[in-house]
Amino acid sequence: MATTDSVLRRGIEGEGDERILTLDPAFQGLPETAHGGSVLAVFDAIAAWSGPRRVAGLYRRRVPLDVPLRLAITRTDAAVAYTLRDDSGVLADGRVSPAADDDRTPPRSGDPPRPRLQQPRVSEGPPTPSGETGHPLPVSASCLACGIDNRLGLQVRLTFDDEAVWGTWSPREAFRAPDGGLAPVALTTLLDEAAFWLGALASGESGMTTDLRVTLHRRVPLDTAIRVAGGRRTVRRHADDPRYWTTEVAARDGRGELVAAAEITFVAVRGAARRLVNGMLSINPPDVVRRVFPAYAR
Repeated sequence: MATTDSVLRRGIEGEGDERILTLDPAFQGLPETAHGGSVLAVFDAIAAWSGPRRVAGLYRRRVPLDVPLRLAITRTDAAVAYTLRDDSGVLADGRVSPAADDDRTPPRSGDPPRPRLQQPRVSEGPPTPSGETGHPLPVSASCLACGIDNRLGLQVRLTFDDEAVWGTWSPREAFRAPDGGLAPVALTTLLDEAAFWLGALASGESGMTTDLRVTLHRRVPLDTAIRVAGGRRTVRRHADDPRYWTTEVAARDGRGELVAAAEITFVAVRGAARRLVNGMLSINPPDVVRRVFPAYAR
């Protein structure tokens, strides 16, 4: 059986410092665009580091699906850096480093510019109601995180209230990693998805996540439920550009232990929700969509 991790790795071609990346359509986030969590998982897979580590990406433009893209890799003792390009220019920069690396060390001469990556700021976590009360967030057909028809996707259902966005997800066999544990793509995708909805709820707009900084704390067994949550009160609007919102998200295992954390920036794109809402209304009750995008789902 093909796993989500094996399909992700199958899209990475070549050896050495120049690769070709072709992302399967199963890794969609927004329409015709790769999910931010899947691109981070590619960076992590190529680095092939175990133990606590930070995986980060700075997305400059949307990353297309099913299109060969050029991926340049620079390895040092301290980190693995990436630049992802298409024929028009840079799509994303990435970096994987040990969690002990504080990212304040200047890059070595000749290293490519690296994203503004810092240790994610995550508190003890937002309120996570034991009764699972709240409002459901919309789902889609094809999204890697919530797509109801995506056989390689998580098919997670997220909920929100005035305090938080949260959800509990139970891994399937399709998310087994080569070492038998949970594939990191599941964690990066859950964190990115929760951050997207935190930004959408704060702004009332759709958009994209742009600056992703994830810390993977440890290997996670496949047989534990994962609870992802982010507090709405910790979402911070950027003073210098009000389109940008920074979110804090955490993922915990069935025992409540922190397994991954992230600080992720969402950029609101005015009007982008119009197309998204049209698709969502075909599979979601109107009130579910209206709660998130009241200006577009009347």
